[in-house]
Amino acid sequence: MVFRIERRPPPGFLASFGVVLAALALGMLAGGLLFAVKGIDPFTALWKIFQGSFGSSFGLKDTVTKAIPLILIGAGLCLAFRGRIWNIGAEGQLLAGAIGASGVALYGTPFLPEWAVLPAMFLAGAIGGAAWAWFPAVCRIRWGMNETITTLMLNYVAAELVQFLIYGPWKGKSQFGFPYTDDFAACATLPTLYGSRIHWPTLALGVATALALALLVSRSRFGFEVRVVGENPEAAHYAGMDRGRVVLLVMLVSGALAGLAGVGEVAGIHRHLSAPASISSGYGFTAIITAYLARLHPVAVIFTSLFFGGLLVGGDVIQTSLGLPFATVHIFNGMILFALLVGDFLLDHRVRRVGELPAAPPAPASEAA
Repeated sequence: MVFRIERRPPPGFLASFGVVLAALALGMLAGGLLFAVKGIDPFTALWKIFQGSFGSSFGLKDTVTKAIPLILIGAGLCLAFRGRIWNIGAEGQLLAGAIGASGVALYGTPFLPEWAVLPAMFLAGAIGGAAWAWFPAVCRIRWGMNETITTLMLNYVAAELVQFLIYGPWKGKSQFGFPYTDDFAACATLPTLYGSRIHWPTLALGVATALALALLVSRSRFGFEVRVVGENPEAAHYAGMDRGRVVLLVMLVSGALAGLAGVGEVAGIHRHLSAPASISSGYGFTAIITAYLARLHPVAVIFTSLFFGGLLVGGDVIQTSLGLPFATVHIFNGMILFALLVGDFLLDHRVRRVGELPAAPPAPASEAA
């Protein structure tokens, strides 16, 4: 039998939403099976995750705190992925933004008025993240290099740069030998909501950015160009759209937003620059899943980020209450992403039988003899 993979008509909202629900269900099922293999009741474990994340005031505050960088990064990735620009380097761009903000906090504070320190840190963080995304963009535009590879590799370069700074020239003299920078001055730290670690200026910035990007994608000429370049590059070329310009601007915006997330982490949570794993709990990679789960809609990223922020908090809960490793949460994340990708493929394509393989010709009489 001969089969052919064909594209389906564009799916409706209900079908697309159904794929999201199925992906979430499959992720929960995979996690439940993992708990069962470890001899833990799956329903008890899942209940502990969601109770620890959303069932108490403390857990909810921590969930919102974890969601802040996911909102900023996820909104930027929605824009990039709409244009089929595969920025997998948000983790490194976050760290580059953290470095830029820390540089201002450590060495620029004495020369700036107090009111200007935080704006300068956000500006430096955005520039750092954008600069870390600029190089892969140029490599794609000038030499056709795959940005998936270049952005991914730069994540490790950024992590090693942070390690170099906190163990070397920026190592704090007041940290008793620990590999941190000195603590930031009070004017270089973000205010938080009472009784929580929610640095509300970054949260407000993330929500405003998501709303602005939604309008940019749906109502502006640039957003139209991004959509056309992503959906039909040949049509974009025929219409005279500058694909290189679109790639560069999208990467700069996406990188800058990841850099702003890095500013929030060092200025709102840690208040110094520390090890890469402390600054980011894999936010740059988790935000990829939040963007896909939101169907690449920046406003929906706000809600998917809260969900995955809850999973990150739940990872801490099951680590302490059930003795499971925090990496268990990444299994949830990976299965959800895998299910989304498979579901999207099946949503857009179908397998159709088109006939039978031709019968083999009869062997010549000499061969038969």
